[in-house]
Amino acid sequence: MQYALVDGLRKEATPAAKGNCPTCSAPMVAKCGPRVIHHWAHSGKRNCDPWWENETDWHRAWKNLFPSECREICHTAPDGEIHRSDIRTPTGIYIEVQHSAMSDAERLSREAFYGNLIWVLDGKPFKSNFDIYHELPDPRSDIAQDLVWVKARRHLNGANAGLFFRLSECRVEHPDATKASIRGGIYHGMHEIADEVLFAYRGHHQYDWVRPRSTWVEAGSPVYIDFGEDYLLKVETYDESNLPCIRVVMKRDFVTDVMEETDAKAVLKFALTKREADERARARTALSEIVPQGYQKQ
Repeated sequence: MQYALVDGLRKEATPAAKGNCPTCSAPMVAKCGPRVIHHWAHSGKRNCDPWWENETDWHRAWKNLFPSECREICHTAPDGEIHRSDIRTPTGIYIEVQHSAMSDAERLSREAFYGNLIWVLDGKPFKSNFDIYHELPDPRSDIAQDLVWVKARRHLNGANAGLFFRLSECRVEHPDATKASIRGGIYHGMHEIADEVLFAYRGHHQYDWVRPRSTWVEAGSPVYIDFGEDYLLKVETYDESNLPCIRVVMKRDFVTDVMEETDAKAVLKFALTKREADERARARTALSEIVPQGYQKQ
């Protein structure tokens, strides 16, 4: 833990210091060795919060992006259950930064407990299994309403560069067709609409997560992946076709928005609209080093 109560005040660990747990009041001892992050540990017993995981440099760096009064905040449910969130913003959004794997049962429990929750995942352990492909137009844009994209997957170079059907063409033979029920049609390539897609781009991309940690794909709370760069990847569903997509958002804008928004699901919802030109340029620059060559418009 980063904080313990010392003489009734929240303090960080210093050599030989002693304090008490803010959650259970048990004695705490400072761990300040030369090879570990300075932290507090319960004296003689395991952590009182079963959801707590060992803190890494990545955890501490994330918590330190926020004011000290937002870090390690206890939340008590109506039935008296208590847990410490990694971060709670002044507007009531809880943020859990997660490095280790998690079961569906624990994820569901945490989402139900906190309610207004955002997950931030350490993506470095699975970065080699996560491919980001072609740009997608904002799903709210006019051009997006007629496009049904072929799912990109590793080694499917055509789809990874951008293949789509036109809903309007399918409806010539099947008037009742929708994006969720489209059948038949003509394949089209990204080169036909590259300029239009670029104009309507707001950070969305196709991706493929090989051997995914499925609980995060199914999460009910927003999920953001951190690969250690200046941007985050928000896991989304693109439109009624249920196409999985990610949306690149800048980390500094995420931190700003969670301190201002009251609803976890509204964070950065319209960020690329509010700051359109600047955000679009920064988002594309941020991804330029990880999108495979040939998948970007040259």
